[in-house]
Amino acid sequence: QVQLVESGGGLVQPGGSLRLSCVASGFTFSNYAMRWYRQAPGKERELVAGNTRSSGTSNYADSVKGRFTISRDNDLSTVYLQMNSLKPEDTAVYYCNAYVSLFGKGVNYWGQGTQVTVSS
Repeated sequence: QVQLVESGGGLVQPGGSLRLSCVASGFTFSNYAMRWYRQAPGKERELVAGNTRSSGTSNYADSVKGRFTISRDNDLSTVYLQMNSLKPEDTAVYYCNAYVSLFGKGVNYWGQGTQVTVSS
């Protein structure tokens, strides 16, 4: 059974930091690109950060560049999102995503999400 379990969300003041974790099971983690998305109330889900299978390349939304860092540990089947200098506009539910293209078709797995609230 495929599972992605996020943790690490919570309430933090502006300028603070949080580290999200996502532990994967039920599939070969190292074969999948890993991504973090977020969805704020009334807004569409957006890609925040992505990481290739080998962790060789990462990409970020312009709004988080220089503040967020995605990393992965293939031995622990875990992907992280280090979030620094948090702003109120970072408030959202953050979702972990695993993606691979198999025979020309995209396969996506999603976690249940973890709430991040940035407020004073």
